[in-house]
Amino acid sequence: MRIIIQRVGHASVTIDGQVKSAIGPGLLLLVGIEEADGQEDVDWLARKVVNLRIFDDADGVMNRCILDTRGDLLVVSQFTLFASYKKGNRPSWLRAARHEVSIPLYESFCARLSEAIGKPVGMGEFGADMKVELLNDGPVTIVMDSKRRE
Repeated sequence: MRIIIQRVGHASVTIDGQVKSAIGPGLLLLVGIEEADGQEDVDWLARKVVNLRIFDDADGVMNRCILDTRGDLLVVSQFTLFASYKKGNRPSWLRAARHEVSIPLYESFCARLSEAIGKPVGMGEFGADMKVELLNDGPVTIVMDSKRRE
């Protein structure tokens, strides 16, 4: 799994002109799932995300996590995170998992996050044409990959 983590002042997902999910201060997570991913990837990333210390403390140092701030989470599926652009200029999506693999893992990831922060997380809609709006705070943007674990 690969995720883009963005610290936000607010974020929302709109589908067909209707706001599906909106959050205040917290994290927007763009989530890509590949065929090789499984529950171990979900569990590792969920633990890392909720404990990632990227929110300022009283001294202005990034020393607090989403659990400390009681912030919100918005999770949006994004198969394009596994684009292959090796040949030519038109990306290939072959590494992105099929719906029957990715939907259960996406839902499990959202459930793990919700369980960890003690409240529902905002979600996009799998396969929909989504419009994502955000106010990146910082900006703070981090890429995590469960296969690289850097």
